[in-house]
Amino acid sequence: MPPETPAQLPVPRSLDIWLRQLDAIRLPVPFASHERVIAALADSRSSIRDIADLMQESPALVLSVLREANHHSTGITEPAESLEVAINRLGLKRTEELLQRLPALDEQEIPPTLRQLQMVSQHSTQQANGLFANRLARLWQDIHWGSLLFLSPLWPMALAHPKLLEEWELRVIHKGESAKEVEMQLFGVRLLTLCLALADVWRLPMWVTQGYHALINDRRLLVKVLRIARDYQDPLHQRQLLDADPALRRWLNQPANTVLLASGIALSAQQAWDSPHSQRWQLLTSLYQQQPLEELQQQVHQNAAASARKHWAAGLWHPAEALIWPWETRRVHRGLLPAPPPSAEALQTWRKYCAELLLEPSPFNNAMHLTTVARDALVACGMQRVMLLMTDRSMTTLRVHQIAGLDKEAASLSLNIATSPVLQRLLAQQTQLRLTPTNNAQFSALLPQQLKTLFSGEHLLLRSLSSNGRVIMLVFADQGGGPFSEISVQAFGKTAQCIERALSSFSHRKA
Repeated sequence: MPPETPAQLPVPRSLDIWLRQLDAIRLPVPFASHERVIAALADSRSSIRDIADLMQESPALVLSVLREANHHSTGITEPAESLEVAINRLGLKRTEELLQRLPALDEQEIPPTLRQLQMVSQHSTQQANGLFANRLARLWQDIHWGSLLFLSPLWPMALAHPKLLEEWELRVIHKGESAKEVEMQLFGVRLLTLCLALADVWRLPMWVTQGYHALINDRRLLVKVLRIARDYQDPLHQRQLLDADPALRRWLNQPANTVLLASGIALSAQQAWDSPHSQRWQLLTSLYQQQPLEELQQQVHQNAAASARKHWAAGLWHPAEALIWPWETRRVHRGLLPAPPPSAEALQTWRKYCAELLLEPSPFNNAMHLTTVARDALVACGMQRVMLLMTDRSMTTLRVHQIAGLDKEAASLSLNIATSPVLQRLLAQQTQLRLTPTNNAQFSALLPQQLKTLFSGEHLLLRSLSSNGRVIMLVFADQGGGPFSEISVQAFGKTAQCIERALSSFSHRKA
């Protein structure tokens, strides 16, 4: 029998089974990065440093090489703490053989949950280097590799069970549910315990395991330090409190904490820069650095912007994007989380529009009047970008009748039906098509480029509406390109039915 793919793996309920499953998963490497490293290994002019630098483009590749080197050196030498040491330990030939065994995929074929999490790790490394590497220059390699690999125990889970991690984030981070209860329900084990155990199995750099030990075993010390950090407007009082507790001061000033602090900043920024989680990590880092909070925040934002320039990728969310938004903005529509459901007031407005669409005889004076109400109903149910198109008499061209949330230029869009198999399919019969990261590449390639530009993202609803047995209208709608609220999807379907009723009633009225 062929081996199970990650998507087919069952969800373990015990620590031992989780470790066996996640340890056996081979992480995919972007094809372009894979090819560049293979070429460098075959080039006699490439130094170990050159090869290591190229490997850093793919966090999965870094992890795979370190794991392989540490696995073969078990019981003989200390674990390799850097990529260059790992390559030296394996040798170029065995390193190349390892690369040949790893799955190489086009970047867009790698699941977005895994790519997103690896980008958080790269952002963490940028924060760690920017905040701490100059101050602790002798330890820059420990800081660099530790921050890149701190979240790596979650990478195979993001490949095998992405929905579990997305649900954890939604319930724990955004809804504020108990982490312990959610984790025992979803995973059967505590997530930090699993990460620490897997880090030990892989023999990851010591500062990674120290970070997990701090989160699991030193929570009391973390709380004490955070209380002092909150007094950031009185630095002298902070120093006095730390001086009065030498054990706490020594614990805080451990260089290994740089990895934990950088990872905390990068991960918490995924929600928002001003979220309570993000503020806690910024306060702790400000205290560790003995740096005014405002200066620390400015440096953190600069590091995020530098990370975005290096690591941003289409379809992923980088928190540097939020730095140009209103400060209270939260990541929802562009990230992994579903859009929020419509408010009670919005749903009440939506019901009013739907009731108007269902009136008989038709109250609409003309098609523009009808489609305006249809557009407003779609917006009220939570759709952020909407386009309604109608066919001409010859059924060769689609012209825009209504838009919402799109540039004004989109109102003049005209599409040739013959150039798009998806448009032809939608117009052949009443159909609803929902694009997701799973099928987006398949269908978006068959859509006109103008539509793909207007509706950027991986999530889109397409619906054809008929009147008197003939499709006459297409509806395109999304919630900013990110995952839909399921309530909004259901309301979209009901709205489409109401619009069809209105179209039918309107045609009979004209007759």
